[in-house]
Amino acid sequence: MRISTNQLYDQNMRSIMNNQGDLAKTQEQLATGKRIITPSDDPVGAAKVLRLTEEIDELSQFQRNNDLVTGSLEQQEAVLTNITDSINRARTLVVQAGNGILSDPDKRAIGAELEQIKLEVFNLMNTQDADGNYLYAGYQSGNQAFDYNPAATGNAITFAGDPGVSFIQLSNSSKIQSTSNGYEVFENVLSRFKFSVTGSTVADLESATVKQQGTFDTFFDKNYDPVTAANNDYQITFLASGQAQLVNQGTGAVIDTVDYQSGTPFSIKGMEFEATATTGDTIDFSLNAPEKKSVAQSLHEIQVILMDSTINNSALQESIADALVGLDNGLEKISLERASIGSRLNIAESTYESNLDMEIAAKAARSSIQDIDYAEASTEFAKQETALSAALATFPQVTNLSLFNYI
Repeated sequence: MRISTNQLYDQNMRSIMNNQGDLAKTQEQLATGKRIITPSDDPVGAAKVLRLTEEIDELSQFQRNNDLVTGSLEQQEAVLTNITDSINRARTLVVQAGNGILSDPDKRAIGAELEQIKLEVFNLMNTQDADGNYLYAGYQSGNQAFDYNPAATGNAITFAGDPGVSFIQLSNSSKIQSTSNGYEVFENVLSRFKFSVTGSTVADLESATVKQQGTFDTFFDKNYDPVTAANNDYQITFLASGQAQLVNQGTGAVIDTVDYQSGTPFSIKGMEFEATATTGDTIDFSLNAPEKKSVAQSLHEIQVILMDSTINNSALQESIADALVGLDNGLEKISLERASIGSRLNIAESTYESNLDMEIAAKAARSSIQDIDYAEASTEFAKQETALSAALATFPQVTNLSLFNYI
């Protein structure tokens, strides 16, 4: 085969350039630690690396979400713990206020401390996160969750947010609630079940109160009718047999019959009545509609009562009973929320560990595809460097060969 001088030069130049290209590519692989520099190096491997990289990025975002929701839940747990401690202190003071030997100044002192606890609880219910969002305002997190207006005709402390709650994605198949609305945690708390006397024909009705709250609550839960108001009207009739009979005026059903002696207190379904009555006399009463109010509102109401020196002992004892039930029901709600937060934190922790395992596995799979074997690459680099050096050394000798050297 005839090889022209141009062919000789072109062929040697092409070999040198190819060697330099291979050497440069190997050097780049060693510098980056990557076997696949461009998709053309390994099209199938490059596609797998792309998918694994997307999976790793998604897992990293899930982990960031997890960190955010964990921080938020831990903050909520701290808020609820502080509120619980404050309410327990308030409950002790309310019980103390029921001591009949306390003077008016003593009661006002307790009221003053309850006012400070009320304001503390109110501020905690309006806690903001690091971004300035109110934790318990629902979707209206830019606005204060609870308002306080001591001059209001109704409740002085009211919920101003909405019932919205937020969820955050922790994995492709898992998301958890990251916030709670203040209505469910603090406002949706049942007050003490009560009744109101609406009329009587007895000569003297000294008192009509709830004496055994648990028994009355059972009676209330079983018989209160939220649809038909007439079914909540009752009548006690004093019989010739020396008994008092309780009848539902709406349905006509006889609820209970107990012994009665005029002028002596008697109890029926947890209610205690003291009346001077004769045969045929009646006492009419109605079950009050259930009310809901926040623990801060319960504190506000008892604090106002204790600061009022004109309140008689009977009204004070009734208010104390209202406050204790409101605080106990509020503590129960908060306890349920704390349990819910604990379960959510457990889910977040287990999901975090699962995502971490998946992230490690995905990174290992990606590394096995795209990362370079340094020992192999270093050997290849040395071989390519030797080949290039040999090509550069022999090229001048080949080009110096000429027939004229032998003439």
